[in-house]
Amino acid sequence: MGEEKAAELVIKKIMQKLLITLGIILLTVGLLWPVLSKLGLGRLPGDIIIRREGFSFYFPITTMIIVSIVLTLIFRFWGR
Repeated sequence: MGEEKAAELVIKKIMQKLLITLGIILLTVGLLWPVLSKLGLGRLPGDIIIRREGFSFYFPITTMIIVSIVLTLIFRFWGR
């Protein structure tokens, strides 16, 4: 029984850190959004935009790849 409680505490601590980290990231992005929007993210070559009468489809694939690479590097260095 003691091992189960210890494992449960470890999981709770990990979840707490994860939620706090995600909250800080969301807060930071929200505060920096005016600056980030001027960088041109979301309007990069390779982002797919289809506009038709009464319909528009937007798929920012290049932006997602760049954001993924940046986040991967941040978390890789943060984890050490």
